[in-house]
Amino acid sequence: MRKRDLFIRFGVLVLWFSGKTIAQDARGLKDYYQDYFSIGVAVSPRALATDEAALIRQHFNSITAENAMKIGPVHPREDEYFWKDADSIVAFAQRHRIKMRGHTLVWHNQTPDWLFKDQQGNKASKDLLLSRLRSHIHTVVGRYRGKIQAWDVVNEAVSDRRGEYLRPSPWLEICGEEFIAKAFEFAHEADPGALLFYNDYNEIDPDKRAKIIRLVTSLRNAGVPIHGIGLQAHWALDEPTRDQLQKTLDDFSKTGLTLHITELDVSVYPKEHQSRERQPKDDDTAYTAAKEKKQEETYQMCFELFRAYKEFISSVTFWNVSDRHSWLDHFPVRNRKDYPLLFDRNLKPKTSYYKVINFEE
Repeated sequence: MRKRDLFIRFGVLVLWFSGKTIAQDARGLKDYYQDYFSIGVAVSPRALATDEAALIRQHFNSITAENAMKIGPVHPREDEYFWKDADSIVAFAQRHRIKMRGHTLVWHNQTPDWLFKDQQGNKASKDLLLSRLRSHIHTVVGRYRGKIQAWDVVNEAVSDRRGEYLRPSPWLEICGEEFIAKAFEFAHEADPGALLFYNDYNEIDPDKRAKIIRLVTSLRNAGVPIHGIGLQAHWALDEPTRDQLQKTLDDFSKTGLTLHITELDVSVYPKEHQSRERQPKDDDTAYTAAKEKKQEETYQMCFELFRAYKEFISSVTFWNVSDRHSWLDHFPVRNRKDYPLLFDRNLKPKTSYYKVINFEE
């Protein structure tokens, strides 16, 4: 082969130019993990219209709509649906043969007030709310039937408070616990081929984890069409420990349900679960070598355990594409920059990326 030739060998693109060799890895995360699980990312229509789209195509074989399919954005008024953003994401997935996860059909946040009020402005009855829920789910899930592989059906219904099982919400107040089972039943009616997940955060906490397992087990025992558990995995430099994560995956694997890591990121700040105002100590936002090193170690540990539990985990999804934009730039501290992902603001792989892809099979 002559020096001016171009060829691909073992997934690496090799170029000869003026007698010098330049190697560029043509593979993405999805290729390194093709024998383990799907690698996904949460996206917005904006991301798909920028240079992030090429990175998404290279590295990911699954995408989740970050916000565009939640009730508030897609169904702001009872007689009005807004499809443009959700349609554009589904079209991108179809065009590039990428799996699609739907997020989310029932949540206590980003849900418009009209759902919970009758025509007179009073609190809606249980029958009215469940009727509206069925109509919403059949409309949204039905629109994308056969195009969405899995849905986060119910999101964050379990309480974080000790001694409290389910989160107080208008759903629970009006319908009782039944709204959870009904949401799964309605979703299965609308698309019997879709996998249906319960999705929640802070799953590494033993008390919260036990309540999540209680919920999904009760649903399964009642014959509700639930297929999996979504573990959000919004973690940080100080959590989880290896023991915490291993115990978490071990406990959830015993449920017999498929596991998806649905919203993975690793904040470079100590973990906090409640939004708060910015304080002087929050002004130190530099992505230091120490933070970078600790983040590498955390990502490496997480993926070591994900691979060990590949029998149970079928998908790992990052929440946002790169450090250019992350929901953690605003949470828990408003306008504090975070660096929680594998790609930097210029879309270049960080050292954590190489810790994730360099492993012995």
